[in-house]
Amino acid sequence: KRRKCCYFSAKERSRTVSNALTRREVMAVAGAAATVGMISAVLGPEAMAQSHKEGGTGFMHKLPPLPYPENALEPVIDKETVKIHYEKHFAGYVKGLNECLQKLDKARQSGDFGSIKAVSRDLAFNGSGVVLHWIYFNTIGPKAGGEPKGVMADMIKRDFGSYETFWKQFAAASKAVEASGWGVLAWEPFSKRLVILQAEKHQNLTTWGAMPLMVCDVWEHAYYLKYQNRRPEYVDAFAKIIDWPKVEDRFNKFCTTK
Repeated sequence: KRRKCCYFSAKERSRTVSNALTRREVMAVAGAAATVGMISAVLGPEAMAQSHKEGGTGFMHKLPPLPYPENALEPVIDKETVKIHYEKHFAGYVKGLNECLQKLDKARQSGDFGSIKAVSRDLAFNGSGVVLHWIYFNTIGPKAGGEPKGVMADMIKRDFGSYETFWKQFAAASKAVEASGWGVLAWEPFSKRLVILQAEKHQNLTTWGAMPLMVCDVWEHAYYLKYQNRRPEYVDAFAKIIDWPKVEDRFNKFCTTK
């Protein structure tokens, strides 16, 4: 069976109702639970370790291992950039996500949701950062690049006309993201088509329900040491490290055309 992108468990619903929250608080807590569920579903148990905390959320995430040596993406991305990106930035989002979950757990136990607006924003920011960084590092790799084959080749041709057209749009979207953000190839379940999205600050300009399959990180920390301010050069080189079999694995795991 296909995994759902996100969920809100019966246990969480029961706890929410029993706390007699306002409608706004209910929506905020539901969104938080959905974010946690989305992370677990999108990344899977092989990526994020969970540890049970009695009376709490049951979720404490750990930084997943880098799938290849830090120098494996050279010459496209240098070792030092990968090291800083992974050990500082990715790890920082995992830490921030856990802190948000702890704050939510404390609020649920105390019944005080006065800070829910700030916590919900931080949760969206850090949770989205965790999801997108995991996808980023796991859909690029050494000895990769080129055009996709098999299912992804067929779907890209169906939805964009050709790989060349797809890449022109994806590269243009990635280069044009304002400030910091992402270029995203995603599956849109309601239309059953591949779409290209821009994401600003992780959580903005995305489509609800869309499943990200491959992402290009265009925050400066992803390329700055080698490319400095030359984002277009980095995006053009990014095509050389996309691991299309890994992207197809995500498509087969999470998407259905039926």
